[in-house]
Amino acid sequence: MKAGKGKKISRRIFAAVCTFALILSMTAGQQLVQAKTKLQDARLGALHVEGTTLCDKKGNTVQLRGVSTHGLSWYPQYVNDKCFKELHDKWGANVVRLAMYTAEYNGYCTGDAKNRKELKALIKKGVKLADKYHMYVIVDWHILSDGNPKQNQKAAKAFFKDMSKQLKGYYNVLYEICNEPNGGTAWKDIKSYAKSIIPVIRENDKDAVIIVGTPVWSQEVDKAAADPIKEKNTMYALHFYAATHKDWLRDTMTKAIKAGLPVFVTEYGICDSSGNGAIDKTEANKWIKTMNKYHVSYVAWNLSNKGETSAMIRSDCQKTSGFKRSDLSDSGKWIYDMLRKNIK
Repeated sequence: MKAGKGKKISRRIFAAVCTFALILSMTAGQQLVQAKTKLQDARLGALHVEGTTLCDKKGNTVQLRGVSTHGLSWYPQYVNDKCFKELHDKWGANVVRLAMYTAEYNGYCTGDAKNRKELKALIKKGVKLADKYHMYVIVDWHILSDGNPKQNQKAAKAFFKDMSKQLKGYYNVLYEICNEPNGGTAWKDIKSYAKSIIPVIRENDKDAVIIVGTPVWSQEVDKAAADPIKEKNTMYALHFYAATHKDWLRDTMTKAIKAGLPVFVTEYGICDSSGNGAIDKTEANKWIKTMNKYHVSYVAWNLSNKGETSAMIRSDCQKTSGFKRSDLSDSGKWIYDMLRKNIK
């Protein structure tokens, strides 16, 4: 081959490579790209509570950040292999919360036996997928309209007895035993309920981290701080929606933490408390800054395409994986960007 001809071909190859690189750079902003930083994920092994924080087996502080499903009875399709892989590899999530409603339509306590069987199978599938992709998982007994957890305490005991037995050996599982107590439910009732459920889980998993809801839709962590449950590896849920819950609730959280209470934000949104109002990014950023400061773990609501502000997927998107940025809602884009920014 003559030298001149070789140079001409080389220039063509170089030009083609540059063109391809330019195309990639133009489209990268529209794709959910691979997370390059090593995640603080479930390869750390089983977690435990030390003081006010989650820790790994070596005693190093661990902060979980991730997303919650919507009700599993209504949006089961997102519990799939490709979606969970994407949440870990591209979003940078290291925890997924499996929200199982108890008293709503087709809830665990209101549906039939077939529905209960399907819900438990879906939870087990979610735990296995989370384990496969090195994520922790929260099994959430999602009370809402049944505002007092003692209303379905018998069913809860049976559920947690069965699930903790089935999931025995999965070190990545945390249990949230009452999502949002409400309707005037007092801390003493929640504490009484928790003291009946915790031993049931401990029979099969003596060291599992257990998260207990707090009064007024899991906001009054100060009540729990004043009278905590004397059980190891127990944490307390705080929920917020940034456009509604501002300095006053952040102050409640920080005071409880300073009093020695281990807080876990198992649900939050960047809109108002209806889940379908305006987004407040300024307040959301304040929450993230505060939670990071105190090493509080946090899980965003919700992974679905429901037609509401808090849903991360656009309502006109029918995908259950392989999301592009254009498939995400405004909340979804903010959560995706925030999770990637906070990878450690």
